[in-house]
Amino acid sequence: MELQLHSYKNSTIRFYRFGSGPKTAVCFHGYGEDATMFSFMAKYVGNQYTFYSVDLPFHGKTEWKEGFIFTHADLLQIIQEITGNRNPALTLIGFSLGGRMALSLYQASPERIEKLVLLAPDGLKVNFWYWLATQTWAGNKFFAFTMKKPGWFFGLLKLMNRLKLVNTSIFKFVNYYIGDKEVRRLLYTRWTTLRKIKPDLHSIKNYIRANKTPVRLIYGQHDRIILSQVGEKFRKGIEQYCTLSVIHSGHQVLHEKHIEEILPALLH
Repeated sequence: MELQLHSYKNSTIRFYRFGSGPKTAVCFHGYGEDATMFSFMAKYVGNQYTFYSVDLPFHGKTEWKEGFIFTHADLLQIIQEITGNRNPALTLIGFSLGGRMALSLYQASPERIEKLVLLAPDGLKVNFWYWLATQTWAGNKFFAFTMKKPGWFFGLLKLMNRLKLVNTSIFKFVNYYIGDKEVRRLLYTRWTTLRKIKPDLHSIKNYIRANKTPVRLIYGQHDRIILSQVGEKFRKGIEQYCTLSVIHSGHQVLHEKHIEEILPALLH
């Protein structure tokens, strides 16, 4: 893998370039991860694809200096500058949070996208709590307060778990992300910064039909964070272009042990 740094406005974007194939794929990692998560793909399809895997703002080694704001225009400009105009057709691969990035990039430039491969993707459903915390002034202020003084939230979460109003997987997931001061700081920073990346699913589905863009959805059978039913709902009206697979996995669909399920989505 070849580490590269790209200057954008006042920021430094870190990305990896790997593989040497004639096709070009742009990869977006999940929350709290980094661009190295896709490196195993070079072993299997590096002769068919050249991959660009990007550290998102406040992830990995990217140094984001534009404040708590990252827009569709920023995303599009960065990817255009990184990949250049030599490869007009891109395959977009997004895992979890990265799925929201891939959908947004597709929305911004659908004519340039050859295929969408979405692994347990965020962005196909509006989460009420995320909306409240990032899209409303009062909600964002309360979110900031809670990340500084989370005691009340810990208590409420434990009560809801005992009453079985929150399943154990969600409980552990949320508990992890608010159990450490630095993790809470990053949660607030990342959520707030990426709040403008909101895919318009109606427009995206229209673009998929108009451009006949293949879309491949892969979900984990045991995933309790992002459910396959959301993907099934998204498929309605674009069934001839969109396939959905459910594999023997939890949320971490992006893993080398699942390469046999990922490769068909990428190659066919």
